Amino acid sequence: MAKTKVIHGFEFTEYFRPSLNETELIGNSAAFFDAMDQRRSVRDFSDKPVPRQVIDNLLRTASTAPSGAHKQPWTFCVVSDPVVKSQIRMAAEKEEQENYNGRMSDQWINDLKPLQTDWRKEFLEIAPYLIVVFKRIYEFDVQQNKLTNYYVQESVGIACGFLLAAVHLAGLAALPHTPSPMNFLCKILRRPENEKPFLLVPVGYPSGDCYVPRLRRKSLEEIAVYL
Repeated sequence: MAKTKVIHGFEFTEYFRPSLNETELIGNSAAFFDAMDQRRSVRDFSDKPVPRQVIDNLLRTASTAPSGAHKQPWTFCVVSDPVVKSQIRMAAEKEEQENYNGRMSDQWINDLKPLQTDWRKEFLEIAPYLIVVFKRIYEFDVQQNKLTNYYVQESVGIACGFLLAAVHLAGLAALPHTPSPMNFLCKILRRPENEKPFLLVPVGYPSGDCYVPRLRRKSLEEIAVYL
């Protein structure tokens, strides 16, 4: 049983991790990298059902992310209803059509060519689950007074990273999707005024004939500086 103690009136519990040797540390870090290096954003999904318990576990994992003052300023709205998924697709494609036909710069359009994306988003209806992540800008107390959340953008971003890693390690595929602007999600999903859409993540099995762009990741030397 973990030891506890009280510091300035607040309870703390002992943090324990088994002590690993250098070989074990290197092996664990390499194994995690090898697993995550296989992660890709997928746009071709199967409609094969995914057990609800898997989604529950993915969300539990995402909720272990650190957050400013431990406010946990996120809501994960899980959509599996075909009618609601269709509504989301229609609204998302409307915004994306405007993006591809005027909102986005020529450079942006050109940068997307290797991915071969367009305004059509069939995956929003095909994937068995859509996880819509909302950031909670503030909270309410029992008297409906506003309470501040801290580092909301950073906290929710980290939680989404945990979510994408969990999806991949579970054996499923995902796509971080941001049909900008995303305010239509608040209306369709009937979210309260303190929640704003952050990320839309279709989750499921990849289709049987799924292809992804052959891309090169930057090398360690290109992304890291040791001083």
